[in-house]
Amino acid sequence: MKAAKAKSQDVKELAFTRAFSSFSVDDLDEAKKFYSQTLGLDVDKTKEGLDIEFEDGQNVFIYPKEDHEPATFTVLNLLVDDIREAVDKLTGLGVTFEQYTGEMKTDENGIMWGKEHGGGPNIAWLKDPAGNFISVIEEP
Repeated sequence: MKAAKAKSQDVKELAFTRAFSSFSVDDLDEAKKFYSQTLGLDVDKTKEGLDIEFEDGQNVFIYPKEDHEPATFTVLNLLVDDIREAVDKLTGLGVTFEQYTGEMKTDENGIMWGKEHGGGPNIAWLKDPAGNFISVIEEP
Protein backbone atom coordinates (compact mmCIF):
# COMPACT_ATOMS: atom_id res chain seq x y z
CA MET A 1 0.00 0.00 0.00
CA LYS A 2 1.36 3.41 -0.94
CA ALA A 3 1.97 5.82 1.94
CA ALA A 4 0.11 9.12 1.86
CA LYS A 5 2.37 12.17 1.88
CA ALA A 6 1.45 15.39 3.64
CA LYS A 7 1.04 18.32 1.23
CA SER A 8 1.99 21.12 3.61
CA GLN A 9 5.40 22.67 2.88
CA ASP A 10 6.32 22.41 6.57
CA VAL A 11 5.92 18.63 6.65
CA LYS A 12 6.60 17.88 3.00
CA GLU A 13 8.60 14.73 3.69
CA LEU A 14 6.26 13.29 6.32
CA ALA A 15 4.65 10.06 5.08
CA PHE A 16 1.63 8.60 6.86
CA THR A 17 1.76 4.84 6.60
CA ARG A 18 -1.81 4.13 7.63
CA ALA A 19 -4.99 5.78 8.87
CA PHE A 20 -8.13 4.69 10.69
CA SER A 21 -11.20 6.36 12.10
CA SER A 22 -12.65 6.08 15.58
CA PHE A 23 -15.72 7.01 17.57
CA SER A 24 -16.98 6.64 21.11
CA VAL A 25 -19.67 4.57 22.83
CA ASP A 26 -20.96 4.48 26.39
CA ASP A 27 -20.86 0.68 26.86
CA LEU A 28 -18.08 -1.40 25.26
CA ASP A 29 -19.66 -4.77 26.05
CA GLU A 30 -22.95 -3.75 24.46
CA ALA A 31 -21.09 -2.31 21.46
CA LYS A 32 -19.02 -5.49 21.06
CA LYS A 33 -22.16 -7.61 21.07
CA PHE A 34 -23.88 -5.37 18.50
CA TYR A 35 -20.94 -5.01 16.12
CA SER A 36 -19.85 -8.65 16.30
CA GLN A 37 -23.10 -10.59 16.75
CA THR A 38 -25.69 -8.37 15.07
CA LEU A 39 -23.57 -6.87 12.28
CA GLY A 40 -21.24 -9.87 12.02
CA LEU A 41 -18.05 -7.83 12.01
CA ASP A 42 -14.64 -9.05 13.15
CA VAL A 43 -14.29 -7.28 16.53
CA ASP A 44 -11.30 -7.61 18.87
CA LYS A 45 -11.54 -6.21 22.39
CA THR A 46 -8.36 -4.54 23.62
CA LYS A 47 -7.66 -2.77 26.89
CA GLU A 48 -8.28 0.54 25.10
CA GLY A 49 -11.51 -0.40 23.31
CA LEU A 50 -12.77 -2.33 20.29
CA ASP A 51 -10.86 -2.82 17.06
CA ILE A 52 -12.88 -3.70 13.97
CA GLU A 53 -10.81 -4.97 11.08
CA PHE A 54 -12.23 -5.32 7.60
CA GLU A 55 -11.04 -7.75 4.91
CA ASP A 56 -9.45 -4.95 2.87
CA GLY A 57 -7.20 -4.00 5.80
CA GLN A 58 -9.19 -0.98 6.97
CA ASN A 59 -9.76 -0.56 10.69
CA VAL A 60 -12.21 1.32 12.88
CA PHE A 61 -11.56 1.80 16.58
CA ILE A 62 -14.38 2.18 19.12
CA TYR A 63 -13.46 3.59 22.51
CA PRO A 64 -15.40 4.01 25.75
CA LYS A 65 -16.33 7.47 26.95
CA GLU A 66 -18.25 8.03 30.18
CA ASP A 67 -19.85 11.27 28.98
CA HIS A 68 -20.46 9.89 25.47
CA GLU A 69 -22.93 11.80 23.34
CA PRO A 70 -24.10 10.10 20.13
CA ALA A 71 -22.75 11.56 16.93
CA THR A 72 -25.26 13.57 14.92
CA PHE A 73 -23.67 12.35 11.70
CA THR A 74 -22.83 8.96 10.20
CA VAL A 75 -19.75 7.47 11.89
CA LEU A 76 -19.54 4.23 9.90
CA ASN A 77 -20.57 3.36 6.34
CA LEU A 78 -20.95 -0.33 5.50
CA LEU A 79 -21.00 -1.24 1.81
CA VAL A 80 -23.18 -4.09 0.55
CA ASP A 81 -24.00 -5.62 -2.83
CA ASP A 82 -27.77 -5.73 -2.24
CA ILE A 83 -29.34 -3.14 0.07
CA ARG A 84 -32.74 -4.84 0.21
CA GLU A 85 -31.20 -8.16 1.27
CA ALA A 86 -28.96 -6.48 3.88
CA VAL A 87 -31.84 -4.47 5.37
CA ASP A 88 -34.09 -7.55 5.47
CA LYS A 89 -31.42 -9.63 7.24
CA LEU A 90 -30.61 -6.92 9.77
CA THR A 91 -34.28 -6.22 10.43
CA GLY A 92 -34.69 -9.95 11.11
CA LEU A 93 -31.93 -9.61 13.72
CA GLY A 94 -33.82 -6.84 15.49
CA VAL A 95 -32.20 -3.79 13.89
CA THR A 96 -34.50 -0.81 13.43
CA PHE A 97 -33.79 1.46 10.48
CA GLU A 98 -34.35 5.20 10.58
CA GLN A 99 -37.33 6.65 8.74
CA TYR A 100 -37.03 9.98 6.93
CA THR A 101 -39.32 12.21 4.92
CA GLY A 102 -38.55 15.00 2.49
CA GLU A 103 -35.38 14.98 0.40
CA MET A 104 -34.03 11.84 2.12
CA LYS A 105 -37.37 10.02 2.06
CA THR A 106 -37.09 6.35 2.97
CA ASP A 107 -39.50 3.56 2.16
CA GLU A 108 -41.31 1.45 4.76
CA ASN A 109 -38.10 -0.59 5.28
CA GLY A 110 -35.93 2.46 5.88
CA ILE A 111 -34.24 2.48 2.47
CA MET A 112 -33.66 5.69 0.54
CA TRP A 113 -33.66 4.67 -3.11
CA GLY A 114 -31.22 7.33 -4.25
CA LYS A 115 -30.54 5.82 -7.64
CA GLU A 116 -34.24 5.86 -8.54
CA HIS A 117 -34.59 9.50 -7.49
CA GLY A 118 -31.34 10.76 -9.04
CA GLY A 119 -29.88 11.48 -5.61
CA GLY A 120 -26.94 9.19 -5.05
CA PRO A 121 -26.68 5.63 -3.77
CA ASN A 122 -29.34 3.43 -2.23
CA ILE A 123 -28.79 3.81 1.51
CA ALA A 124 -30.34 2.97 4.88
CA TRP A 125 -29.42 4.36 8.29
CA LEU A 126 -29.51 2.72 11.70
CA LYS A 127 -28.16 3.53 15.14
CA ASP A 128 -25.81 1.46 17.27
CA PRO A 129 -26.69 0.86 20.95
CA ALA A 130 -24.86 4.11 21.87
CA GLY A 131 -27.00 6.11 19.41
CA ASN A 132 -24.30 6.62 16.74
CA PHE A 133 -25.48 6.64 13.12
CA ILE A 134 -24.35 3.86 10.80
CA SER A 135 -25.28 3.57 7.14
CA VAL A 136 -25.65 0.59 4.87
CA ILE A 137 -24.89 1.62 1.30
CA GLU A 138 -25.42 -0.39 -1.85
CA GLU A 139 -22.30 -0.40 -4.01
CA PRO A 140 -22.86 0.63 -7.60
